Amino acid sequence: MSAASPRIAIVDYGMGNRRSVEKALEHVGATVSITRDPAQLRAADGLLLPGVGAFPAAMRTLRELELEGVLLECARGGMPFFGSCMGMQLLFESSDEHEGATGLGLLRGPVRRLAAGDLKLPHIGWSEVRWVRESPLLEGLPNPSTFYHVHSYAPQPADPADVLGVSDYGVEFASVVARGTVFGAQFHPEKSSIHGLALLRNFARICARVAA
Repeated sequence: MSAASPRIAIVDYGMGNRRSVEKALEHVGATVSITRDPAQLRAADGLLLPGVGAFPAAMRTLRELELEGVLLECARGGMPFFGSCMGMQLLFESSDEHEGATGLGLLRGPVRRLAAGDLKLPHIGWSEVRWVRESPLLEGLPNPSTFYHVHSYAPQPADPADVLGVSDYGVEFASVVARGTVFGAQFHPEKSSIHGLALLRNFARICARVAA
């Protein structure tokens, strides 16, 4: 691994835009694998957990593939870990989507349906994200920055200190979160043009620094 090319593993559990995320990470200089092999996940400099679909089905699949324990081991061991879109929601303790489910619990708090009032769900489109504190993940990004969101649910972090950025869709919600080397974004960075690539580039740099 060189400082310019950290090894980032995209968790392959069948839910998420794996190929487009792979291309985006390669574009910002990472060496990327898409894998569910525990040895390859442990050998990476950072992990990215994508996600499209429903929270309960995602957690069920992670457990059936025996990936939950590996992901927790890596994240708790200090490996940089990024949850994207629904993958961000999986970082939290629980969701009330469909029948409900417990999540990875790396961040405290539940995931709830957006209280969007008269606005249509899912929330689809470009929305500004306002930064509420500094982080290496946000280096060089303007405040606010604009990202592409697709979701009906959002986490409600129990600790306000875990929130990096907020957005609005009928109600303010946490759009970017971080605790230590665990990060999450409610939007799709790979679909978010310049700002999305900048965020992924910063994550790759964090992976390189931690590995070094």
